[in-house]
Amino acid sequence: MRFDILTLFPSTIIPFFQEGIIARAQKEKLIDIKIHNLRKWTTDKHNVVDDKPYGGGRGMILKIGPIFRAVESLKQKKKQTKVILFSPRGKVFNQSLANNYTKIDQLILISGRYEGIDERVFQYIADDVLSVGNYTLMSGDLPAIIVIESVGRLIEGVIGSEEEIKERVNSRGGFKEYPQYTRPEVFTSIKGKEWKVPPELLSGDHQKIKQWRESRTQIIES
Repeated sequence: MRFDILTLFPSTIIPFFQEGIIARAQKEKLIDIKIHNLRKWTTDKHNVVDDKPYGGGRGMILKIGPIFRAVESLKQKKKQTKVILFSPRGKVFNQSLANNYTKIDQLILISGRYEGIDERVFQYIADDVLSVGNYTLMSGDLPAIIVIESVGRLIEGVIGSEEEIKERVNSRGGFKEYPQYTRPEVFTSIKGKEWKVPPELLSGDHQKIKQWRESRTQIIES
């Protein structure tokens, strides 16, 4: 699966994907992440990507031209592609969407900045407009990272087999979470209190362990 991020500051994103599981997944060619500077698709000598809004207002607005040219240039022919734009007024990104995106060959992620983006990008270029929560950020860089990590981890081989992933996903597209513990069996706090691992997990009885986990599993719905 291929991810393309359009951003004004590639250097802020690149380091994130050079470490850990995501870096390994790229080396093993399970996923392909490309980070592009939007200024590459400008047509003036100063590489201007923004301008003042019609009708007046605060701040500068990203222009449609560079974004349009970038998206058209990056779209892979004969591949299923979705163009994603980030905005607080978009639909909230969730596990169900992450699952659906794994069926796409390419995601092009548009990271906005400044006061906003020309509305025609919303109307005519983006397939999905996403929000990662009811708050505003200075750019779409972090949301793009969130989407790639959330979708990328679902690609078979990135963190495990398809069967392992299915264990944590419910039939409605949400996911399951239950408490987990590791050594030591007893941890003593500064105040001398002992925090213990539940005895069921130490019993070696697989049925008891299964029942304990099921009784404490939280279903996170999408």
